[in-house]
Amino acid sequence: MFIKVRRDTLIILILAFMLIVSGRLMTYIAYASSTETPEGIPIAGVIIKGNDVVPTDSIRANVAAAGFRPGSYIDGDTLVTSKRSLPLNEAIATAEQFAMRTTISGTRIAPIAAADVKVDTKTGIVTINVIEDFATADIKGGGY
Repeated sequence: MFIKVRRDTLIILILAFMLIVSGRLMTYIAYASSTETPEGIPIAGVIIKGNDVVPTDSIRANVAAAGFRPGSYIDGDTLVTSKRSLPLNEAIATAEQFAMRTTISGTRIAPIAAADVKVDTKTGIVTINVIEDFATADIKGGGY
C-alpha cells in the first residue's frame, strides 16, 4: 500500500514545495508592508441618499461627468481624472450643480432642489444627499 519514492525525488519535491510556499509568503509580506498607494486614493463608489423619484443611475451619471467616476483618484486636495486634474472643492461644487440638474427619465422635470456632496478622502467614497422638491420644479413648461 505504500508508494515507493526514491530519496532524491523526495528531496526535489520538498525543495519545490518550500520554494512555492516561501514565494507566496514573500508576496503577501511585500503587499502587507506597502503603506502608500502610488496614485492616491481611488474613487471607490458613489452613494446616493434622499431620492424618491429621480433614478440613482441618472444622478450617478451626472456626478460622473463632474469627475467622480471609476478610474479617478484623490491626490491630497486634488481630484485627478483621465482628462484633467482639478481642486477637490471645485469638483465637489461642480458635482452639486450637476446633481441638481438631473431630470426624471423621459422628461425635462428637475425636482432636485438641493444637493450635498461629501467625499471621504481616506476611503474614496462619494456620498450625495439630495432633496427633491416638486414645489420648485417647473412641471407645466418642463415636460414633453
